[in-house]
Amino acid sequence: MFTKLVLGTSTVLALAAGAAADHSQYVNVFMGTEKGGNRFPGVVAAPFAMVKLGPDVQNGTNDAYSGYLAEGRVWGFSMMHESGTGGAPKYGVVSQMPVPGDVPNPLIDLSQPRAVKDQGGVGWYETSLANNVSVRLAATEHAGYYAYTFPGGSNVSSSVVVDVSHVLPSFRGLGWEQHYSGGTFELVDESHYQGSGTYNNGWNLSPDWTIYFCGRFDKEASHARIFAENMTAIDIPSYIAGTTRLGGVFTFKSTDVTSRVGISFISTSKACQNMDNEISQDATIESLAGAAQAKWNRDIFDKIQVSSGDTEDLRLLYSSLYGMFLIPSNRTGENPAWSSDEPYYDDVFTLWDTHRCHTSLFQVIQPTAYEEFVRSLIDIWRHDGFMPDARSSNFNGRVQGGSNADNVLADAFVKGVRGDVNWEDGFEAMKTDAEVVPPLEIVDPKAPDASTKEGRGALPDWLQYGYITPRFTRAVSRAVEYSSNDFGLYQVAAGLEKWAEAETYLNRSRNWRNHWNDNATSESHSGFIVPRQANGSFVRQDPKDCGGCYWGDAYYEDNAWIYSMNAIHDVAELKRRIGGDERFVDRLDKLFSLGIFNAGNEPGFTSPYLYNFVEGQQWRSVERGRAISALYHAGESGLPGNSDAGAMESLLMWHMIGLWPVTGQTTFLILAPWFEQMTIVLGDEKHLVISTTGGYRENARYVQSLEVNGKPWDKAWVTWEDIASGGTLDFVLGEDKAEWSTGDLPPSPASVGLTNL
Repeated sequence: MFTKLVLGTSTVLALAAGAAADHSQYVNVFMGTEKGGNRFPGVVAAPFAMVKLGPDVQNGTNDAYSGYLAEGRVWGFSMMHESGTGGAPKYGVVSQMPVPGDVPNPLIDLSQPRAVKDQGGVGWYETSLANNVSVRLAATEHAGYYAYTFPGGSNVSSSVVVDVSHVLPSFRGLGWEQHYSGGTFELVDESHYQGSGTYNNGWNLSPDWTIYFCGRFDKEASHARIFAENMTAIDIPSYIAGTTRLGGVFTFKSTDVTSRVGISFISTSKACQNMDNEISQDATIESLAGAAQAKWNRDIFDKIQVSSGDTEDLRLLYSSLYGMFLIPSNRTGENPAWSSDEPYYDDVFTLWDTHRCHTSLFQVIQPTAYEEFVRSLIDIWRHDGFMPDARSSNFNGRVQGGSNADNVLADAFVKGVRGDVNWEDGFEAMKTDAEVVPPLEIVDPKAPDASTKEGRGALPDWLQYGYITPRFTRAVSRAVEYSSNDFGLYQVAAGLEKWAEAETYLNRSRNWRNHWNDNATSESHSGFIVPRQANGSFVRQDPKDCGGCYWGDAYYEDNAWIYSMNAIHDVAELKRRIGGDERFVDRLDKLFSLGIFNAGNEPGFTSPYLYNFVEGQQWRSVERGRAISALYHAGESGLPGNSDAGAMESLLMWHMIGLWPVTGQTTFLILAPWFEQMTIVLGDEKHLVISTTGGYRENARYVQSLEVNGKPWDKAWVTWEDIASGGTLDFVLGEDKAEWSTGDLPPSPASVGLTNL
């Protein structure tokens, strides 16, 4: 937190102390950076900022997905990173590395261990290297600020190396590592450089892409030079281009040096413009950090306020909110691929993860940006042919299961997102996913059977058989996802009164049933979703076994027990196949008693709350939710799995709110809120106030009664319409496992058919 920042100034401390509601002080930027959380702890000056400035660390064996590792050697401080991703690292480009003294050979290993643990907060970051160099960082949306303090002494000299070839490596050997293709570097004068770097591959297997940069130091170097592999010291140029490692070395007769660097996907002149427009020559770490905190408070943290004065509660709440909005990146005005008046968002990692509960909270907290995000997905389809399931460096890829942009659009549509969204185009984009087989442009070494770039690679089987055969990898996972995707098309088609298409996609949304084998048994239960051959026969297997649960297997990340519970648009039919309410509850219970459920895997995210579909059993959902929440804390290892671009943090946020979104529908399943009062700003001066009475959440965890907008409530769910205009949810909590939810069950729209024909 800010009180721990050693900056030698009172300016930032006064900002934190003087602000009436400086929620940024509670953010631990290191939450989820260890034990597989993969969160980025460096400087992100605003939600969705393009620049993510921080250290790059190597230990020679582990992939640093966000650039950061708690242990290892720092080998640069670069401008672009992802947060909470897996697979393989992306970016780690536009780097500077400080070195005491002269640097005769900038091509050697200049990395350093850290003298102490890094420190950081919203808008600032600090690293102390073992060679006594201190690095402090701040940033804006498109530019970064470096402040170096070098060790003193007689005849002092201090150097900064700019290596264009710098890129985050991968050690996994899966063919997903990034490559440096080449670059340019121009020494404009002794304090100013500019250039570009071109890179490819990474987790989304993208072809060459180029980032431009422009840097200025606060003082002239005593010596500045360009370097490249195999270049001699004779006739050193001021500009160089090539495919070898290249860059520049700036040496100063000073122990204190600062640097401003702008980046752009458009040109070096645009990079310089971004730098000059966003970071003035008299900017400081303190002024930039203060501006970043103000933006995060205004745009994110102020949108959720709670009654709790418990510091740990506040740290967990605001650290989780912060982690949710680090990516995607708002690249509006920075799209090199096409010219458009539409917004443009990149670094979508991945809708497979985030459509389950992240994007629904994105809409609540940032409705304007969310509308922009939806418009961006549609505009990507207009120009690239398909919406992404994931995207980075202006290139779609990869698809893990279904075409889950369909779910995002459906969720936005049914919740009334309109504004400037062209929903006719939106539906056509969804239809492309549902009807057009994506070309196999790039062969994925882990899944060579069909495209993993975009769309639905296993669509040929889906259209021919109504299920997916083992000739396609991840066949069962894809089938479950495709059913959900087609339900999304039904929702939008019905809303646009395209009744024939609505009927088609509603029927296709039931295709998960074609993978259901009544004879598959496990742990006293019969009926599971399993692989199916082209001749109609089912593949025999243990429903608890998913092989490697990876790209080449029938199930991705989870097994048949989890995937068999994932038809959340068709729960009534699911319950019937399982054997009714009692068997349904027992199967859900076994997910936990048998240790099948993994809170770190997104396919199972909704399963703990399906008890709400059984009369009087809502208390079980609360009990499961409380157990999952206990796996979180605001420390470095505070996430139960990979952040997955904030998906993991959004799960916890919904627990705190006391609701659970059913993606693609207006339904929210009721859980139990954490706080005596929470106020959520919905936009347009609308507020949702959630209150609890009856005791502390540690013991009084179960709902005894509920009023919605002042009226008694007996249903274990509410709709978006119940809360979209603001209002109140007033809970009475207690220690008894009360069976208060005796009203209508949550909707199961695919189980009842199309009623508007």
